Amino acid sequence: MIVRLLGQGQFDVPEDRLDDLNELDDALIAAIDAGDEESFRDSLGRLLDAVKANAQAVPDDYLGPSDFILPGDDTSLEEVRELLSDEGLIPG
Repeated sequence: MIVRLLGQGQFDVPEDRLDDLNELDDALIAAIDAGDEESFRDSLGRLLDAVKANAQAVPDDYLGPSDFILPGDDTSLEEVRELLSDEGLIPG
């Protein structure tokens, strides 16, 4: 599955890592719901780090679509709140 990290490029994440990413996404949603900026920053950083640690970077000349898009690490809590769907940032 192709994941775009805003400002950092696209990454090919193995399907078997989706459950782990969803757990991190759930923690991020909980931090947003609580309005806890510190926990939000930590959760977002852990989610982005997990994508990068478990994926291969997609070549810059790849023109295919992303399966989902994650915000950059400089995105605010309010900006991420606006991006959330009923399933969080990561569908599944």
